[in-house]
Amino acid sequence: MQVSDKNVKVLVIDDEAQIRNLLRMALSGYGYEVKEAANGKEGLNFALTFKPDIIILDLGLPDADGIEVIKKLREWSSTPIIVLSVREQENDKIMALDSGADDYVTKPFGMGELLARIRTALRHRTMVTPQMSIELDDLKIDLATRKIMVGEKEVKLTPTEYEILKILALNAGKVVTHKQLLKEVWGPMYENEVHYLRIYIAQIRKKIEADPSRPRHLITEPGVGYRLI
Repeated sequence: MQVSDKNVKVLVIDDEAQIRNLLRMALSGYGYEVKEAANGKEGLNFALTFKPDIIILDLGLPDADGIEVIKKLREWSSTPIIVLSVREQENDKIMALDSGADDYVTKPFGMGELLARIRTALRHRTMVTPQMSIELDDLKIDLATRKIMVGEKEVKLTPTEYEILKILALNAGKVVTHKQLLKEVWGPMYENEVHYLRIYIAQIRKKIEADPSRPRHLITEPGVGYRLI
């Protein structure tokens, strides 16, 4: 599904003026309406008044940690959040995603990649239809009937495989962390059993991917989790 760039409002929360200027010029050139905030308090206020379609957030803010800003936003908003940060540690990425961020891009970044991540996050908002049917190219997932189609072929999944794919489909385009998947499928006691996921993800790929060794849909985010695209 295509998402028009026109009338899409982007809120940039970053204390670096150079980054804000770069993003404003680049995103405005693609038709986005951009609002800037230099700190967490200002960003939260603009999130209320500007009503952005997507938020780009730095974690290292002068008045608050970006993780706390994400948590506060998620108390009342489901607006997609893309973290843009110099922090490269897996723990930082996992913490941001578990707190409610939709995606994570490290600085320095390529504008082409960031634009693609923005388009993916915006598409995610409209992927689930009222009939609860999700289509990702040749992969079709009907959540009402639990029917999975790859092209014209119906795919049979085990109950556990289906639950994993359903969670990823409902968050299509977003990174779902190992912890999130394990908690939702097996329960809180299994949050560290990452080997469970590796086994089941491999089985799902054999059923939905043309070439399981080079997946197009079910992508691994090393050390963090998985993304369905």
